[in-house]
Amino acid sequence: YKRKLEGSGFITDVLDPVLLSPVFREFGAAAVAVLADERTGGCTYDDIVAVVEEQDEALGDVPGPLPVISSDLIVDEIQIAQAADSGAKAVTVTYGVVGEEKVQQFIKDAASLGLEVIVNVGTAEEAQGAVNAGASIISVTGVDGSDNKFAVIESLSIPEGRKVCTIANILAKDNKALEEVEEAWMCRDKGFNCVWVSDALYKAGNDPVEHPGAIISTMKAKSSVKYASPKARSGKGEGAREYLGDILM
Repeated sequence: YKRKLEGSGFITDVLDPVLLSPVFREFGAAAVAVLADERTGGCTYDDIVAVVEEQDEALGDVPGPLPVISSDLIVDEIQIAQAADSGAKAVTVTYGVVGEEKVQQFIKDAASLGLEVIVNVGTAEEAQGAVNAGASIISVTGVDGSDNKFAVIESLSIPEGRKVCTIANILAKDNKALEEVEEAWMCRDKGFNCVWVSDALYKAGNDPVEHPGAIISTMKAKSSVKYASPKARSGKGEGAREYLGDILM
């Protein structure tokens, strides 16, 4: 979640978190990340609190509350403590900013507070360094294209008995097409465990036809690019119906 999408070419202001938070939950997101850096996304830790409180309202419901991630440029342990105090269940740490030693320390600090750590990586070397530091979740960030993303994790050496969740960060394209949906399907075909989607959710603004919930639901559709393409809305092939049904809801 971001309040501002500067340079997106489409919209600049996003609906308040209490309005979008239930949309993420109801349309099948696995978690909600809040870009808690006012300079880049217009959000603060108060927005994390707001999303956590809204999600908590779904306790006992189906679907239930989503975990909230503090997506901040973390360089100090205090930010991890602040995330925990705000109710977040995980934080993001960028390997290229802090390096292997700090990643290892931040993972320990977060664990002591009951938080997970998602380590952002951009190269195969960073990905391996993150795993060596103890990361159990890595997100390939700032890399365009499913093939290039997969190259970052393809040769990972993971110690026996450990599992590493891999996330593909889907970059928004500078057009009104929905190529990001196809890229999400391609990343799934290549073995990524999930995708991280941000600006692409708002390419149609707050339009009721192509709103964030429709994009999330479509990316989760069972389709594979082996059988269907969101670019070709032919209505034929596995997944085409899921795509049209969600986008044109």
